[in-house]
Amino acid sequence: MLAEYLAELAAVQLLTPDEEQRLWQAYRERHDDDARERLIACYQPLVFKEATRLQQREPILLDLVQEGSVGLIEAAERYDYTRGVAFSLYARHRIRGRMLDYLARSGMEVAVPAAIWEDTLEAADPTAQPTDAFECADRGILWEQVREALTRLPEKERLVVESIYIGEREPKEVADALAVSRTYIYQLQKKGIRRLRGMLSRLMQERKH
Repeated sequence: MLAEYLAELAAVQLLTPDEEQRLWQAYRERHDDDARERLIACYQPLVFKEATRLQQREPILLDLVQEGSVGLIEAAERYDYTRGVAFSLYARHRIRGRMLDYLARSGMEVAVPAAIWEDTLEAADPTAQPTDAFECADRGILWEQVREALTRLPEKERLVVESIYIGEREPKEVADALAVSRTYIYQLQKKGIRRLRGMLSRLMQERKH
């Protein structure tokens, strides 16, 4: 079954930004089911990528793919393309959340790979360039440093970052819970991520010397 699934992934044709924009418009504005199916099919490689990061054996890997596919569908149904947030970033958290929930329900203990945090930090600040610190860091130590760095954030920034990236909550949910605007949440999220990147870069540089 895995071989068949990989063959299907190999046949996926990636969308150009303009093609994807037109598909989102067709789906969200005209309720075009064909556009919806095309978008979901084109993002299946993202599901497989997230599943492989959790380093499970083939039978569990296929179960994770199924769970992640449900998360992908949920993300497509809730995504607002007019907000300017990349769908891959929006969907990744829902896909991963589904997979981790499945493993938890199955009684399997899984440590979230530090690489997931690397992606989170990079994606949250698209203007930032990768640093040598991230490229050379030992993943286990990096994860410990992330947790330590989180405790150093100002309280509101820490709350927002943890709620969105660890609690898998949508920015709107966090804004409603704190009775503030989504714009304010985005500002705190951006500031928190930039602080984390700065702290982690310094910590990793210290390890190199």
